[in-house]
Amino acid sequence: MKINFLNGLSLLCAAAALALAIQSGASAFGVSDGSKAFPAQNDGPKTFAPDPAVSVEKVFYTNRLDITLAGDLYTPKNLDRTKKHAAIIVGHQYGAVKEQAAGLYAQELAKRGFVALAFDMSFNGESGGTPRHSVDPGIFVEDFSASVDYLGTRPFVDRNKIGVLGICGSGGFATCAASLDPRIKALATVSMYDMGAATRNGLNNSISAEQRKATLVEIGEQRWREFEGGEPRMRIGTPEKLPENASEVSKEFYAYYRSERGYHPRYLGTRFTSNAALMNFYPFEMIADISPRPVLFIAGEQAHSRYFSEEAYSRAAEPKELYIVKGAGHVDLYDRRELIPFDKLEDFFGKM
Repeated sequence: MKINFLNGLSLLCAAAALALAIQSGASAFGVSDGSKAFPAQNDGPKTFAPDPAVSVEKVFYTNRLDITLAGDLYTPKNLDRTKKHAAIIVGHQYGAVKEQAAGLYAQELAKRGFVALAFDMSFNGESGGTPRHSVDPGIFVEDFSASVDYLGTRPFVDRNKIGVLGICGSGGFATCAASLDPRIKALATVSMYDMGAATRNGLNNSISAEQRKATLVEIGEQRWREFEGGEPRMRIGTPEKLPENASEVSKEFYAYYRSERGYHPRYLGTRFTSNAALMNFYPFEMIADISPRPVLFIAGEQAHSRYFSEEAYSRAAEPKELYIVKGAGHVDLYDRRELIPFDKLEDFFGKM
């Protein structure tokens, strides 16, 4: 059992088996064939500079529900494709896209010799699925297994050396995926959020049972409105303008998502009615079953989300490690290269 400090299903795990009823009919949030991808005419900027030592290729593949997923495949420019290499799947933050932190991590890991895939989860970014910007935890978990399907069938990938890295909200989805899919040989998370607990209980259990029940009533009313043709209600995680009474957590997210650091035009929020499904998501219920495959939880010393990683660590079985980055907050580990422990990740995944 190791805790290092760096200086300077329940219900929804099992719900990965649920099918999606795809809506038909074009709208501002979808097209008639919702399973197909939504490739951008203009990719929009990545939030990080390209590395001349790394090649990137746009790829498309389908998940078990026949939803097309879009990914950026990062490889070392000198990759010998006649040999098989270890590969890492990188999941983006909740509500975000692959061109943000996930791409930065994938690019750096490719520079260090790995094949790395950053992808957009279903309903988001360039991936398919309608209604657009929906959230279905079971399908997000499935997207990780679909990414294993894709990488494991590449001739230059060693299918016995495929790991997963989940950033922020995707850390929970990746954890659930690793508990269900033994083909995932190693799991790491960075600044993990358990989106189920965060939606049910709020940060640090700030939501009461009465507030939760009231939200579910509100979701039910909104479902009726949307069923009758009303406009979808969107939940924007980071407002375009910061209110005067904003919390420190809101300020932290705003400094990334609404600035040149992390802004991307496909960061458009999520549907409010998805919150009910999130409340029923328990990603750590089968976490002990990942053993004997290794798990690594990375969190900032000052991160408001640190307790999610600590809970996951406490519930996981050996081999496991909790790695605390001294002086770092939650969002710092999205893009602050001087704080992100890439050497640690390289060493961890290099042992697959």
